[in-house]
Amino acid sequence: MDKPDEVMGLLLTDDMIFSSRITGTAQALGLEIKPMKSIESLKTLARERNPTCLIIDLSHPELQLVKLIRDLKESSSPMPRLVAYGSHVDSATLRAAREAGCDVVLPRSQFVEQLSSQLSQWLAPPDSSPAH
Repeated sequence: MDKPDEVMGLLLTDDMIFSSRITGTAQALGLEIKPMKSIESLKTLARERNPTCLIIDLSHPELQLVKLIRDLKESSSPMPRLVAYGSHVDSATLRAAREAGCDVVLPRSQFVEQLSSQLSQWLAPPDSSPAH
């Protein structure tokens, strides 16, 4: 089913309802996103598959974002695009995600608004999308 050169995203969230919304949007666009509940599973699959994008729920209970990014930099080449979303009232966490190196950081409501229009770009291979 999966090909090594296939565009693929990974989603870290423990919210199965929201996960279904994201993966359903991806499927409707002809894209693949694999939802992951655990950080260890995410890191393992990221090492094996070199996804083009990781979508990170900043409210994930196990998330240590700086450590996750450091581990990904050590094991992933090229580094996947990092798209993070979180609560709009938790501006400190959103700011910390930007400072940690996430490429796109959005409040959850904006993430939902942009999902169908931006998902293809987020999952595009790095050399096929304009730098921001």
